Amino acid sequence: MSATATAEDLEPRPPRARAFAQAIIDRPLIMLAVILAALLVVCEIVSPGYLSGQRLGTILRFSAPLAFLAAGQTIVMLTAGIDLSVANTATAAAYIMAGQASRGTATALLIALGVGLVIGLVNGVGVGVFGVQPLIMTLGMSAIVIGLLTVSAQSFVTGVPLVPTFVRDLSAGNLIGDVIPNSFLLWAAIGALIILGLRYSGYGRMLYAVGDNPLACRLAGVRVWQVLVVAYVLCGILAAVAGVLYVGLTNAADLSLASPYLLPSVAAVVIGGTSIFGGIGGYSGTIMGAIILVVLDSLLTLLDASQAYKQILYGLIILALAWLYATSTKRV
Repeated sequence: MSATATAEDLEPRPPRARAFAQAIIDRPLIMLAVILAALLVVCEIVSPGYLSGQRLGTILRFSAPLAFLAAGQTIVMLTAGIDLSVANTATAAAYIMAGQASRGTATALLIALGVGLVIGLVNGVGVGVFGVQPLIMTLGMSAIVIGLLTVSAQSFVTGVPLVPTFVRDLSAGNLIGDVIPNSFLLWAAIGALIILGLRYSGYGRMLYAVGDNPLACRLAGVRVWQVLVVAYVLCGILAAVAGVLYVGLTNAADLSLASPYLLPSVAAVVIGGTSIFGGIGGYSGTIMGAIILVVLDSLLTLLDASQAYKQILYGLIILALAWLYATSTKRV
């Protein structure tokens, strides 16, 4: 045995769980690509012929609204927050948009975006200005939104809610054969803006800084409340876009339209490598997370699993990855 030891030998070796979690954080896209490929292979085994151009188009079509819902969640979670009102925001925007379709498609879409903006603004003021804990603020706002929508639905709409033809074509139509849906264009454009904005803009850098250390940001002169307000406003608007796409896919506006997608919106962000503790992550991973969840949902459907089992699985995924993130950042 040698009497001398290198500096590398003397360094403490991290536990396997911590090393694995760090690998997820450092190289999320590589690991997510491997997971996605494995799921697709399993789907092909369970249902031969699954991997087809038409199936790819279906996956992208159903991934788009979830990816928009998770996009807002990503922005908020980068600040160490969370928005539990995104599902009801999407539902409210879609329902009111369908109810206002008689006033013209453009007007109805602007109203839908306005609904998301107002809800996001209220959340942002509550969290950023008054210092309400994000979970409590957005959970309360979620209950208020669905309560108001249920009680006052008739005053929000003019006649029976009808989905405009443009929205149906955008959500369910195809751009190239059966492979590329129309919604992919919107998703690609807004997704690119989010990725580039988070990576290169001053506001994107402030989001990471606030999530990492809000006190240091305040001492450096950053108006943290403004960063938070804008984050929740963007989250509300993106949730409204998701609601429009969901109602276009289903061609039916109801008061439980996006409710099943709250947990998947959080799961997609966490799977994509964004830490629930803030300051780490990005939208590229969230896109992969959304696609993985859609493929996983498809696999569970092939296996005839109920919605209850799907929700249990989403919860287990969130808890497991949250534990891995906590392990990776734990001080030794």
